[in-house]
Amino acid sequence: MRDIRIVFMGTPDFAVGILETLVENNCKIVGVITAPDKPAGRGRKVQQSAVKTAAQRHNLPLLQPTNLKDEHFLAQLKALQANLQIVVAFRMLPKVVWQMPEYGTFNLHASLLPQYRGAAPINWAIMNGEDKTGVTTFFIDEAIDTGAIILQQETPINDDDTAGTLHDRLMKLGATAVLDTVNLIKEENVRTIVQPNTKALKTAHKLHKETCRIDWAQPLDRLYDFIRGLSPYPTAWTHLHNGSDTLITKIYDARKEPAQHDHAPGTLIIDKKSMKVAAKDGYLHLVELQLQGKRKMGAADVLNGLQLEENAYMS
Repeated sequence: MRDIRIVFMGTPDFAVGILETLVENNCKIVGVITAPDKPAGRGRKVQQSAVKTAAQRHNLPLLQPTNLKDEHFLAQLKALQANLQIVVAFRMLPKVVWQMPEYGTFNLHASLLPQYRGAAPINWAIMNGEDKTGVTTFFIDEAIDTGAIILQQETPINDDDTAGTLHDRLMKLGATAVLDTVNLIKEENVRTIVQPNTKALKTAHKLHKETCRIDWAQPLDRLYDFIRGLSPYPTAWTHLHNGSDTLITKIYDARKEPAQHDHAPGTLIIDKKSMKVAAKDGYLHLVELQLQGKRKMGAADVLNGLQLEENAYMS
């Protein structure tokens, strides 16, 4: 049985659940590496990462390098004397870092690799209408998300899942997978699988503002999956055209209604308490949205505060 000394690397909330599970199971965490504090939000207040907050709560040694190749950082990392590194939602590591520990560096990725390599696997799996996803642990190599697989665990994607609900479920599944992987390494019982060379690979590239804009010409199911795959963050958005005003509008929640009709895609249909947008094969009922400069609201509340013209539409 190996004595495992772990350096944990991660930044966002997704990584916190995994770190907490390792601590709760008495794994020896000799150091935590996370992103430097940075200004965020409208007030540009300096904020620390979720992982930093968790590490401080458990009094774990903490490093926040800006440059992972910096000689001073590499010396600090080596001084921790870790023999295993675990990476969860961090950043690409230079070879000098991931090769450092005796038992290697493994990553937790929120997809069933080789599918959905990249920065936003949870979002893209829902946006593309997948019916299942999962988590993968794998040893890091020189490319992104291509290393030898240690283990995988699956979960279904339900029709009402959002990126938020799936994120939370995969975090719990990932915590189990990481702990199981540590135990396999501890017991010298790892049997890796080389990632298959699949031609039809779906990627999970980073999301940008334009990636999140709704295209109302898409089929109803595709629109529905797109909105829930981006909810609650970074959120699907569209332009609401109301007379001479054009408002950027975020859509957090919607319901689909397959139907035949003669409305052009993007046409807004309203009554006193509800709003729906025409797609080419049905309607998308807006449940929760946020108009530019306003807070997030239900459709009825939006209608109470906004006088919509008869020819209002979304594009």
